Amino acid sequence: MKGIIVASLLSLFGLVFSSPARAQGTENGGGRIGPEVYTGTIINVGGPMVSTGFTLRIEGRTSDQEATAYRQILADRGQDDLLRSIYKNRLGYIAATGQTRRDLLVVREGQLDGQRRIIVAFERWQGFFELRGGYRSVDYPFSVMEIIIDANGKGTGTFIGLAQVKMARDTSSELLRLEIENFGSFPAKVMGVARRD
Repeated sequence: MKGIIVASLLSLFGLVFSSPARAQGTENGGGRIGPEVYTGTIINVGGPMVSTGFTLRIEGRTSDQEATAYRQILADRGQDDLLRSIYKNRLGYIAATGQTRRDLLVVREGQLDGQRRIIVAFERWQGFFELRGGYRSVDYPFSVMEIIIDANGKGTGTFIGLAQVKMARDTSSELLRLEIENFGSFPAKVMGVARRD
């Protein structure tokens, strides 16, 4: 089975649409900020080792209120309506070697072990052949990147290139929880992240 739920990713990326994202220098985790630019490399480890350079420019944050609203849309109407609701967000962009740049639709920030934790979501890159063929992969419209940044502006992280998001009911607690399904067996690694002034 190619698409699997990776348990650790649920805790890593639950922050995207749910947890508070208060960070130093931002009010309630939301709003416009001065741009931050990071460069790094995405390394695919689930098959042939392929590396791709990227530039990530962050210009805004998704507030806690917006994240709560997005979670409700996802629970009530599903990921297609969620994508339509956030499609025009412009919180910066990601540009990868050989690909057109993509606008950041969700940007969340928090702390993890005293370091900055930045999570971004955007509409993933899709090829014409994939759209025309109606392959199962088109049901995975998001890409999600998490990077952990130290005090020197250096970092590493994780990247899910083909992600599907949904709300599922926990069988033990009966509460809804965010689930992110990765189309591949393993997420890619993000290496050599550095902030550019």
